Amino acid sequence: MSERFRFEAGAEPERYELRAEPAYHFEWDRRDFEKFVGGGLLVLLAWSRSTAQESGRAARREGGRGPREVAAWLHVGEDSRITVFTGKVEVGQNIRTSLAQGVAEELSAPFESIHLVMADTQLTPFDAGTFGSRTTPAMMAQLRKVAATAREALIDLAAKTWNVDRAKLTATDGKIVRADTNESLDFGQLSKGEKLTMAIADDPPTTSPEQWKVAGRAAPKPNGRALVTGQHKFASDIRLRDMWHGKVLRPSAVGATLQSVDMGEAKSMAELVAVHDGEFVGIAAPSELQATRALAAIKAEWQTSKQVSAADLFDHLKNSGGASRGGRGGHRVGSIEDGLAAADTRLKATYTIAYIAHCPLEPRAAVAQWQDDKLTVWTGTQRPFGVRSELSRAFRVPDTNVRVIVPDTGSGYGGKHTGEAAIEAARLARAAGRPVKVVWTREEEFTWAYFRPAGVIEIASGVRRDGTLTAWEFHNYNSGASSIRTLYDVPNQRIEFHSSPSPLKQGSYRALAATANHFARETHMDELAHEIGMDALALRLKNLQEPRLRAVLEAAATAFGWGGTPESGHGCGIAGGFEKGSYVATCAEVSVDAPSGNVKVVRATSAFECGAVVNPDDLKNQIEGALVMGIGGTLWERIDFADGKIRNASFSAYRVPRFSDTPRIEVVLLDRKDLPSEGAGETPIVCIAPAIGSAIHAATGKRLRSLPMTPSSMPA
Repeated sequence: MSERFRFEAGAEPERYELRAEPAYHFEWDRRDFEKFVGGGLLVLLAWSRSTAQESGRAARREGGRGPREVAAWLHVGEDSRITVFTGKVEVGQNIRTSLAQGVAEELSAPFESIHLVMADTQLTPFDAGTFGSRTTPAMMAQLRKVAATAREALIDLAAKTWNVDRAKLTATDGKIVRADTNESLDFGQLSKGEKLTMAIADDPPTTSPEQWKVAGRAAPKPNGRALVTGQHKFASDIRLRDMWHGKVLRPSAVGATLQSVDMGEAKSMAELVAVHDGEFVGIAAPSELQATRALAAIKAEWQTSKQVSAADLFDHLKNSGGASRGGRGGHRVGSIEDGLAAADTRLKATYTIAYIAHCPLEPRAAVAQWQDDKLTVWTGTQRPFGVRSELSRAFRVPDTNVRVIVPDTGSGYGGKHTGEAAIEAARLARAAGRPVKVVWTREEEFTWAYFRPAGVIEIASGVRRDGTLTAWEFHNYNSGASSIRTLYDVPNQRIEFHSSPSPLKQGSYRALAATANHFARETHMDELAHEIGMDALALRLKNLQEPRLRAVLEAAATAFGWGGTPESGHGCGIAGGFEKGSYVATCAEVSVDAPSGNVKVVRATSAFECGAVVNPDDLKNQIEGALVMGIGGTLWERIDFADGKIRNASFSAYRVPRFSDTPRIEVVLLDRKDLPSEGAGETPIVCIAPAIGSAIHAATGKRLRSLPMTPSSMPA
């Protein structure tokens, strides 16, 4: 039977629900497993399963539902090597290090003894995916419980071995030590020959952040040497014996359908397999060059249809359903009419956000191998179990016959949730009867991956002369609802998200719509401050009771030197925000070249608070990277498209930040050891755009309300 493949990211990315997975039963060969991990102590953690959203938001608490949790386990080898299993994916956020720190801390084992097995659907427990900054608050918490339970079990085992009161025993540096005799037993000595399985306690004793010795400080990457020497293998580096290379025919434009295809010339070439199955057309050949040449020889005819172009995008999003349908996820307090009537100053403004690409350093890549009816795929994805389900459905084989292995991957930023390359490689491998690798070109990545949603945001507000906010009406069309509600105290509010049909495929992106909503909200706050002649920071603090947001605003302003007088042609801006349980404030200074309108970000200061800090160096790296990435979406990045075609599908045409664009960056960490640790991969990006926009206004008097804020958009 023919398979037909369509890949849709969904028009509403923040409600792109994961299908509920059945309970997964691990059916590995026990002898293979024991060979893999050696003899020793196995601790199994079983957690209840619940639904989650692709956005990874911590909870939709209504009905008692929370985010989907995962199972995880830990193995103590005879050599005291600790093997930890997690379905999470390493995509550059350095969770391999931070999760190892958490386990080492609770187990009281040397950091160097911790080895993580990650994102292998045959070996690791089910995991909904690596997204939404959930690894630290969810997986870290779970693995700490695993390690704490294992530690207590080892103490019990030592007490039994020595026949002493366990109160006399402590775990330290990979050993159980007797207080009365100072004798010790390595973890491996205790676990040797034992096969002990137990459920994790609901509330095992874990270490308070104030007492952390391994967590809470910098630690080296466990695989750092392999990374810097080039020995580390990404998905695109995987090579199997007798492996061929695959290429797939792409439509002539978005929305085009295949009418006819002539593969005669391609099939006449030596040593290749040509596949035409429904709308899937592909080539597998011994080399990438051969596959590319054969693909170019295919003659295809496509039927196209009229498509929305970039020039019409924002009118389309506002008028093609979003405006006529009632808002969803709305928030209403008081009366907007009463609030506007009570204001001394009223302001209306519209803000727009372009589609942008994820631009991962490593494009989509996959290697697929069939053995009888069993499929193994190595691929870079943020959702290995989700891709396993996609493969299972596409080829009509049971989940248990599909294994997805995710090597550490060259970034994702929310852009690698789907398994297109995996399905393409598997389709070609089945036809070729051998392993096949598919690596997307940069042009394919720009054109056929999904984008950060574009959007239109309209705000109407009111403020008194003394800076008291009286009304806040906020409508977001298409870009999403993340962080859509304001934390500023406004007695009269109406806040709504309106979905619209997207002309381009769109999906998750770092911080989702929080970037768009913060850009509009914080820019509008700056505009209100300007209208009433009030300092931008003072206006925010006057209307803000949330202590964590106040703290980062004050910390950023102090470190930046807010209120000083910049030099001629320079301007400064400030913005504060929240997302994924974390809080951030960013100050930016820009210089503007008057003749060209070119903007240079001179310096940026961010204060960030995400509860107890697990690894401060890694956290600073995440914040610095988010700021630089955010500068790209602020000043240059946008997808240009017309008639169903992407017109800037290359780095030569699509501008991303360069080394020379990087400002002086200062990061201020507010380490709240009294609060649970939250994720930090996304939130730091949300305030750089409004801070830069406000700084441009301070330098030039010109207000820019569209992302990106290119020189061509600078008002005359």
